[in-house]
Amino acid sequence: MGFQVRIYPSDTPSIEADIVVALHAKKSAAAALRFRKTFPERTLIVVLTGTDIYRDLPRSRTATRALEAADAIVALQPLALDRLAPSLRAKARTIVQSVSLPALPKRAKRRASRYEFAVLGHLRAEKDPLRAAYAVRGLPREPRVGVTLAGGILDDRYRARANVEAARNPRFRYRGEIAARAALALLARSDALVLSSRMEGGANVLGEAIALRVPVIASRIDGNRGLLGDDYRGYYTVGSTDSLRSLLKRFVEDASFRDALRAQIATLAPLVRPAAERSAWAQLLRRYRSRR
Repeated sequence: MGFQVRIYPSDTPSIEADIVVALHAKKSAAAALRFRKTFPERTLIVVLTGTDIYRDLPRSRTATRALEAADAIVALQPLALDRLAPSLRAKARTIVQSVSLPALPKRAKRRASRYEFAVLGHLRAEKDPLRAAYAVRGLPREPRVGVTLAGGILDDRYRARANVEAARNPRFRYRGEIAARAALALLARSDALVLSSRMEGGANVLGEAIALRVPVIASRIDGNRGLLGDDYRGYYTVGSTDSLRSLLKRFVEDASFRDALRAQIATLAPLVRPAAERSAWAQLLRRYRSRR
């Protein structure tokens, strides 16, 4: 688009730019507010995350001040806008994160007697990362089912929990933190992604599943509903092992259900095309290119 882009950590003392895009209203609030005070005539855009919307904004005056100071607010899925005050909603818009897929190894032909589920994300409470492992414990012995979790540990309590679960649950494997390309390859060869988060602003891994045409079994939260839609058939009750187990059981036993989820995911592909995200950002930034 003709911009020169620099990336700064949120604790950078001073940022000089024509436009600042601050990721995470609370964590970037200090930098955003310093920029607004130093360069009041320049442009500040704040991008909302899941923890902003569903945890921090109701109780963080600092995060709210950053949004009030912004010229524009970007949410990653449309239901996030409903959580904003009317005065903030007026300057907010949705821009869905796109996915550019690298060339991946050709997927081996799956075995009809085994189903593989992927869970991808950092291990912390907001992600509820072991819910799928708990859910598959009680599934019938046949067909065979496996859950692979990949992601770095951000909450150290999950280090012991993941290791204990892997030791006692033969259907569960924890791979730790892996490279992005390896994570995409894991997702591509899985029968479905389990997105078990308790809160999301608009998960990048959900966009990756859509781009790869991989069905998703998702917790019924706004961050997932905002991208998948209310009529998506693959939701379970957030935090409920029994609800997730029932949905996984249906997935492995009901071919028509699997086909329905695949078809719904396929219709969402235009949402995550890079051209769509690029066009949305161009439309927003064009308004401020000559503001300085």
